[in-house]
Amino acid sequence: MGHATSSSTISGRKLLIGLLLVFLFAVVPGVVIPTLVCRKDAVVLPDLGTVPAFALTDERDLVFTEDGLRGHPTIVNFVFTRCDTICPIVSAKMEKVQHRLSDRRAESIKLVSISVDPAYDTPARLATYAERFHARPDKWRFLTGPVDKVRALVEGPFMNSMITEGLTPSGAPAISHSGYFVLVDANLMIRGVYDSGDIKKLDEMMMHARHLARTTRSYKFGGT
Repeated sequence: MGHATSSSTISGRKLLIGLLLVFLFAVVPGVVIPTLVCRKDAVVLPDLGTVPAFALTDERDLVFTEDGLRGHPTIVNFVFTRCDTICPIVSAKMEKVQHRLSDRRAESIKLVSISVDPAYDTPARLATYAERFHARPDKWRFLTGPVDKVRALVEGPFMNSMITEGLTPSGAPAISHSGYFVLVDANLMIRGVYDSGDIKKLDEMMMHARHLARTTRSYKFGGT
């Protein structure tokens, strides 16, 4: 009688172990793995408008149009070379973004700085400014152009400002503009605005840019 009970117990344990193994190797992967994949790619970004057609000039004195933004994520900010307040700080942060997005997986993510003082900021001046912050021409471009065209782009879809409010103590123009970065996707849709003064927001921006890069199959950048 005792022997039968022992055999029954052993058989019951084997059955329990067998069912557990089936659960681990069949059920768990089917539930956990898809969940992890979905969490990785489940980034929902807003639609904040679309960048329209434009034609400006980059620091190489070459035409740069909206086509230079197609097919890859782009991070955009706004500076000017005579600025002695927020611009050097913003550009230094963009330099750090360039460094952090220089690995192979972030190769398609590009950077663009648009001058809000285009009447003064010639391509040559922008080129000197770009060198100051070690901008790679295959990664980071600087744009200028006719004041009316730049203003339409900056104050229109990019929701920024180019208002001049007198002079700074150094004599440089005090141009009112934000230190925000703007994320544009491969289809020219604006997908986020991030405060460059907030480290967490910059980290979030780079995470979002990487997400867009993962879901973008091809890219180009201003003809390169």
